[in-house]
Amino acid sequence: MQPLTNVSLRDYSTMRLGGTAAYALEIHSRSDLTAALAWAAEQQLPVIMVGQGSNIVWRDEGFAGLLLINKVTHYEVMDEDGTNFYVTIGAGEPWDNAVARTVEAGLTGVEALSLIPGTAGATPVQNVGAYGQEIANSLVSVEAYDTALRSFINVPAADCGFGYRTSRFKTADRGRFYITAITLHLMHANPEPPFYAGLQQYFAQHNISSYTPQTIRDAVTDIRTHKLPDPAVTANNGSFFANPIVDEGTLAQVKAEYDEVPHWPAADGGIKLSAAWLIEQAGFKDYHDQETGMATWPSQPLVFVNEHARNTADLLKFRQKILDAVRTKFDVSLEQEPELLP
Repeated sequence: MQPLTNVSLRDYSTMRLGGTAAYALEIHSRSDLTAALAWAAEQQLPVIMVGQGSNIVWRDEGFAGLLLINKVTHYEVMDEDGTNFYVTIGAGEPWDNAVARTVEAGLTGVEALSLIPGTAGATPVQNVGAYGQEIANSLVSVEAYDTALRSFINVPAADCGFGYRTSRFKTADRGRFYITAITLHLMHANPEPPFYAGLQQYFAQHNISSYTPQTIRDAVTDIRTHKLPDPAVTANNGSFFANPIVDEGTLAQVKAEYDEVPHWPAADGGIKLSAAWLIEQAGFKDYHDQETGMATWPSQPLVFVNEHARNTADLLKFRQKILDAVRTKFDVSLEQEPELLP
């Protein structure tokens, strides 16, 4: 095993910022993973495993350990009864490729998660969601190496600690598991309305009234293509903040001055506010910050774009400007979505 040395972490984050990793190694199988972990243990090195880095921001200080790049590929479908299908996907598979394959097979369950960047293994960490679907709705289990048990296990969806854009893999058990595959339960069926408001509006505008997994995927792809930058072309991490969940009192406080504030009921009984709307009202719509080299994307202020930032410190300075402005104006705190590593 020959890890690369002094590897730029900018190549492993779609924001393209950060220091260097002492060592880096691609992982293509479960045996690769166990061998790499054994080597790191011998060298007394910390380990971090990533996919495409679409939800990662690296610190400028770098990582004095072993960076594993997940390249574990696999795609297997089990037909239970012609309607219920179980799809196992290697954690290193590009997520949108996997979604495309399920849609081509006429399966519904994750088609609204089309064009989300990253690998399949990253989806349960963040409980990825969009346009009315989230991975928790379809996930059966997560296959992972458990560093506490020193063995591969399957974590049932019920034990993943899913919440809005979070899971146990991101919080209580951060760093404990190295995900190698996920299994989804999908249906061979057509999705049925009502759909997420943005999709309903798209269908009305385009006179679409017949719905299949493919029509949902096509609509989501079209919407996202026009609304969001491609991380392969423009350095960004997608949505930088989650929509904040607030109580009735906070909503009433905001509505007293801004009656038009977009809001929706949240699963836990709270109220979800639009982070994009809050940022725009705080003065950061299509904002280009010459001091830091950062900007917000013209059609979606939730997306931070690295125009000419020199380092992660610039990004964090820009982030703080927006956090402070939203907190001052609305007394609402935003929570960062991309993980700051290490």
